[in-house]
Amino acid sequence: MPEQHSTEVTAAGIARLAGVGRAAVSNWRRRHADFPRPVGGTETSPSFALAEVEQWLRDQGKLAEVPRRERVWQLLSAHPAGAVTALVHAGCVLLLVRDRPTAWLELAAASDERLLTMLPGALDNVLTARFGEQRAAVPTPTAAELAPSVPLLRGAAELAAELGTCQAFEFLLGRHLDANPRQYTLTPPGPAELMAALAGADTPGKTVLDPASGTGGLLRAVRQPAALHAQDADPELASLTALRLALHGDADIRAAAADTLRADAFPGLTADVVLCHPPFNERNWGHDELAYDPRWEYGFPARTESELAWVQHALAHLREGGTAVLLMPPAVASRRSGRRVRADLLRRGALRAVIALPAGAAPPYGIPLHLWVLCRPGAGQRPDPELLFVDTAALMPDGSRDKLPWPAVQSAVLDAWRDRTEQSGVSRSVPVIELLDDDVDLAPARHLSVPAAGGSAADLEAVRKSLDGSLRRTMELAPAPVTTAGPAARTLTTVGELSRAGALVLRTGGAGASHSGGPVLTEHDVITGAAPSGTLPAGQAEEPVLTEEGDVVVPVLGGGSVARVVDAATAGAALGRNLQLLRPDAAALDSWFLAGFLRGTANNRQASSYASTATRLDVRRIQLPRLPLAEQRRYGERFRALAEFEDALRLASRLGGQLAQSVYDGLADGTVLPE
Repeated sequence: MPEQHSTEVTAAGIARLAGVGRAAVSNWRRRHADFPRPVGGTETSPSFALAEVEQWLRDQGKLAEVPRRERVWQLLSAHPAGAVTALVHAGCVLLLVRDRPTAWLELAAASDERLLTMLPGALDNVLTARFGEQRAAVPTPTAAELAPSVPLLRGAAELAAELGTCQAFEFLLGRHLDANPRQYTLTPPGPAELMAALAGADTPGKTVLDPASGTGGLLRAVRQPAALHAQDADPELASLTALRLALHGDADIRAAAADTLRADAFPGLTADVVLCHPPFNERNWGHDELAYDPRWEYGFPARTESELAWVQHALAHLREGGTAVLLMPPAVASRRSGRRVRADLLRRGALRAVIALPAGAAPPYGIPLHLWVLCRPGAGQRPDPELLFVDTAALMPDGSRDKLPWPAVQSAVLDAWRDRTEQSGVSRSVPVIELLDDDVDLAPARHLSVPAAGGSAADLEAVRKSLDGSLRRTMELAPAPVTTAGPAARTLTTVGELSRAGALVLRTGGAGASHSGGPVLTEHDVITGAAPSGTLPAGQAEEPVLTEEGDVVVPVLGGGSVARVVDAATAGAALGRNLQLLRPDAAALDSWFLAGFLRGTANNRQASSYASTATRLDVRRIQLPRLPLAEQRRYGERFRALAEFEDALRLASRLGGQLAQSVYDGLADGTVLPE
């Protein structure tokens, strides 16, 4: 059985263990002859023995104790059978810990050899009790398969004692998904919760199906279900989803691994709710072999209309009056090849709403995806005479695509769905008879009247006055530099030296849990000077880095010279990804002085790495002059004034753009006259 010393860790893993950047690890390798030698990997991406790295970090005083979550993650990511297999093994043991804690305690007290002998039987019992006899999606691992996982399994159980079984699994799964973003198409928590609410899945006791379950994000958004059914073509995803859902609650879980359209795993199921984020634009979905399938009640989908096949699969699994919500690409609403199926869905009252989400709500993030809300008509029930359209593009602030106001989007969509209220430019119910033309175009933007963007004359005049005041304020704040004959001669230090001397603390942003639902300061917020706009997902187990007044926050990617001093309004927000926080000791270092020198162009260039496709800033290499605190504050006041000037410029630019676009729109729609 492999022992712990066989676990390997990359330079990025070492940086995470020690709470430093990768550049620091590279420096350690160059400067310390006793740094552990690589034991694997490649010349450009070597790996090291985890136990040797831990010991070296301790000997150097750079690590008091490896956090348990980091130790478990390193064991999982370096598993010889792959991270997914390790996740499945960990999930099985966490389920045993959750459902039969006494049995696990008896097993954990045994030796590794004894544990391997008894564990498969214990897992078989708990998996059968949770998933039933027919549980091909989660087979019981054998002793030989579990052998390399023993240190991981013990560590995962210890992590569960610290965080809880569900949170421990969510942490490990989240780390794996973050490390492999291109391998998975995820449904973010916001859209998943919205889809569940639209379908009425927030009412307890529902039977819910997701026929393209992926990692189970949609089903995890369902509150207190009676039964959850998941199917995915990828056996590994089906296993992960089953374990994730079982650890999340007490619902009856049934999961299967098979091609849903070709091999439906639940042919007799009639669910209360179907939630689905199907694969988009698939040509090989079974068009030829499924021509006479009874699911095509609303018309045989064209080869290019795989999404309409998923729509009809969802309807086929609904009870009468049940609701399905599918996340769809916008082209499905208007492609001519699908117009006959769309028309029949309308005529028979199956399609109840088409909702356009803003771009950036879910992958692919570059396009505004649609939600289709469908209900299975009951026998003898008259079709609904109207179709609800909702377009959330008007809710985006100033037409921005970078900052997504998700709470406002979710509230507007649910209000429109529940109350069927009409809001100009956002929601409207259109008679079905008006939609049954040659195109049957169901794109919401084509059926919603756009309000006059320019507003009334008084509104335009108010914007113009605001712009005038902002421009005047900008000119008042414009700096009048006093130059010298040449660059001043100064004694310099670096951020890294200041950190080692205790004059400041460096922290790196990322995901966290205890701050779930709270504001997150994102990279975009720092660059644009906006308020914290991000949110942390529920269920994450990492502690977030919370900002404090006086902190200096710097983006580490992109090569731009940006630094932001945290004020009282921003303090308390969690630090987002790709950000580094510098917390100066107020008795030794002025925050604005520090931020100002971080902004220097030459400083940024000499401290940036250009080895990859993205420029990365090594904050520790930024240089500052050694000055008394009183002199620092003189510089700091000037840097603060420059920041106020930049804020005024941004406001003037926004108001000017708003005024120009409003007059463009007013001239175009006739609400503003050329005179």
